[in-house]
Amino acid sequence: MSGTEGKVVVITGASSGIGEATALLLAERGAKVVLGARGLDRLEALADRIARAGGGTVYARTDVKRREDLSNLVRLACERYGKLDVLVNNAGIMPVSPLDDLRVEDWEEMIDINIKGVLYGIAAALPVFRKQGFGHFVNTASTAGHKTVPSQSVYSGTKFAVRAISEGLRQEAGDKLRVTIISPGFVRTNFTEGVTNPELRAQLAASRDKFAMPPDAIARAIAFAIEQPADVDVNEIVIRPTAQG
Repeated sequence: MSGTEGKVVVITGASSGIGEATALLLAERGAKVVLGARGLDRLEALADRIARAGGGTVYARTDVKRREDLSNLVRLACERYGKLDVLVNNAGIMPVSPLDDLRVEDWEEMIDINIKGVLYGIAAALPVFRKQGFGHFVNTASTAGHKTVPSQSVYSGTKFAVRAISEGLRQEAGDKLRVTIISPGFVRTNFTEGVTNPELRAQLAASRDKFAMPPDAIARAIAFAIEQPADVDVNEIVIRPTAQG
């Protein structure tokens, strides 16, 4: 089945940024969106906005560091809508800093959310996809997963890992499942809020405000991958602002 109409899509990190934009766009195009994020108030507001526009949605508070939360979110999709077509592993954080800062807690948080959160999503959805005989993983990586720069080594490491895991999953998936990597450059989101190094936070915020893409640019890329015929797998989309070096 191609297109978006009637597809059931689970989205993590759905309460803001890329996740929120993707939920709104896919719901507008007829998908049933199952929303997961840690911020319950924002989830409720987004679900209400989608429902008032006539879209189908359900949500649950989801911390991707907890495997059971991902299992519950996938179960919610299957119980409410009878299937799962797409899992968008989108939740991620970016508290970048020089290694000399020794912000070990930030390193651990990035590993837990950016890598283990994706793995927990795969663990929750893969058995469902195998049983159904169809399914599509969309994993959010980053242009930092192609090239690292000073202060981004740990973050880049997590995104290199997402790309490696996704490509391995694609090779193992067979001819019934699809795997797409989305690698955005600078996007106009609240990612700088998690940056604990004040100098870097100011630099990144200035770059974001100067030339970053709107989140719906990434949402359209995700929709493009989902809308292809079932025998077409868009393996990776790298998408940057034209002004990004």
